[in-house]
Amino acid sequence: MNNDTKAAKATNATLPTANARIYPRGGLDVLSRAEVARLRDASSGGMHDLLRRCALAVLTSGSASDDPRAAQELYPDFDIEVLQQDRGVRIDLRHAPAMAFVDGEIIRGVAELLFAVVRDLAYTAIELVKEGGRDLETSEGITDAVFGLLRNARVLQPADPNLVVCWGGHSINRDEYVYTKQVGYELGLRGLDICTGCGPGAMKGPMKGATIAHAKQRRRKTRYIGITEPGIIAAESPNPIVNHLVIMPDIEKRLEAFVRIGHGIIVFPGGVGTAEEILYLLGILLREENKDLPFPLILTGPTASAPYFEQIDQFLRLTLGEAATSRYEIVIGDPATVAKHMASGIRKVREHRIAQKDSFFFNWSMHVPLEFQRPFVCTHEAMAALDLHHGRKPHELAADLRRAFSGIVAGNVKEEGMRRIEARGPFEIHGDPGMMQALDALLRAFVEQRRMKIAGEYRPCYRVMA
Repeated sequence: MNNDTKAAKATNATLPTANARIYPRGGLDVLSRAEVARLRDASSGGMHDLLRRCALAVLTSGSASDDPRAAQELYPDFDIEVLQQDRGVRIDLRHAPAMAFVDGEIIRGVAELLFAVVRDLAYTAIELVKEGGRDLETSEGITDAVFGLLRNARVLQPADPNLVVCWGGHSINRDEYVYTKQVGYELGLRGLDICTGCGPGAMKGPMKGATIAHAKQRRRKTRYIGITEPGIIAAESPNPIVNHLVIMPDIEKRLEAFVRIGHGIIVFPGGVGTAEEILYLLGILLREENKDLPFPLILTGPTASAPYFEQIDQFLRLTLGEAATSRYEIVIGDPATVAKHMASGIRKVREHRIAQKDSFFFNWSMHVPLEFQRPFVCTHEAMAALDLHHGRKPHELAADLRRAFSGIVAGNVKEEGMRRIEARGPFEIHGDPGMMQALDALLRAFVEQRRMKIAGEYRPCYRVMA
């Protein structure tokens, strides 16, 4: 990686910026003419605006804001240009945030994240369109697309299972954040790597704890994988510990990526995004095809968070039934036990993969049905049409409940969803009266516990209708 920074002067009234010319090395050595053309295309169907927004998110890595429009307002003149030259790729930055530079040099970790943005958007622009030959109308085709993106990002390693996915909120209190670090530390001592949604809070804490443990154990080849998607990256910019960033095209492929490459999942306290993730995973695990598939799932937090998990547990029992409780365990206030149980569960995963002749690096045996893979466009009409009533099969109800929470996430922190709410008011969610009462209570608790926003007063983007 080489870079040539020409200036670090303020281009607006508040924040200093810099211009730079960067030459990526490793993992992004060359791009095709078609890929470069799509990344430079500023038309409505082009990729340039998306590239600009994602690049700005990683250049402001560590930002404390969860407003997706904040960085664009602070750096309105920022732009990025990707060029293919005889000696490889060149990236030109204009009016980039000065916080991404030290003494005129772009921070190496930030540069790597920037290269990942270009790599993944270039791949998506060519491979995941109709002209690219991918079949995105079938379950098998979508899974193959997820595999292709992860392989292109070079995060699939044929090594013993050791990757723990950690889910949880970006807006958590100090005690909960410290607890996530303690769990990450215990996982790291046992040689386990970490994968999260790449942002702050419960996505950063486990990685931070694991770095210390990995250093103590003298582990040099460590993985801190952050998986995100374009709609969320601006609100949850990558934390500085992420050393492998992957940008999936949408939330559904992001969720599938988690369950395909992870060997177990730990859930910390969170808000609607965390509830969406739990419902997605349980909806899959409750299917008959996956009943014998070992996949450790642990819900955990500090002692003070016990009421939070009691409410989550009650909601899952009410909506998905008692069978759902057999697929997870709740451990409160005991990081070492969490790590021990996870390590034990991953050993069972290893044994099962060997017996089934399945790969260690990608969970092909997991059956993910099409209703969990199709992108859900969170319009007012789609949210109102969700079938949230008892009497459905648990995995079918889980799919629609997941969509309901996904819509609230969109209304909270995704630019397109926020625009819809501003134009037409809150989404309306309809369903069984008892289920709606439980859903409303859960969402009210999230608001009261400030799990919806990092800063500022929260204005609900939804109305729960009995």
